[in-house]
Amino acid sequence: MRLIGLDPGLRLTGWGVIEVDGNRLRHVAHGVVKVATTGALAQRLKELFDGVSAVVEAQRPAEAAVEETFVNVNPGSTLKLGQARGVVLLAPACAGLPVHEYATNLVKKSVVGAGHADKRQIAMMVGRLLPGVEAKADAADALAVAICHAHHRAHRQLTARHIVAAQ
Repeated sequence: MRLIGLDPGLRLTGWGVIEVDGNRLRHVAHGVVKVATTGALAQRLKELFDGVSAVVEAQRPAEAAVEETFVNVNPGSTLKLGQARGVVLLAPACAGLPVHEYATNLVKKSVVGAGHADKRQIAMMVGRLLPGVEAKADAADALAVAICHAHHRAHRQLTARHIVAAQ
């Protein structure tokens, strides 16, 4: 199964695609959707939507996972980031994909083992879990979201099988 992880941002949105076969993970692709830093907010959000939609169309994942954003000290920045996140949630949903959300600390704990890992630690562990991959910052974070989703998706499926078997 092909999964896409998305790390939302108004200026830079990381994306990472993996293939999952049982408990095996394989890197497919990763990158960053870059949006202009100037111009009307509506136009920048449209540019973000178009960029994420193009990645989803090109990569053809079966499911999407998006990292939840943390509250920033600056309320204006938090609001803009929330709008960007809404666009990032909308793009795969418009393509008909199920979209799952994961808290930042859960993503970090799933990949690094600690909920307060820094970007360097995440990139290093992504490289270990997906040998040969040297993703940086936003793309590494997006791959971590995809990996987190793969692990939690498998856990949900096992739990559902046990519930059905018990009935």
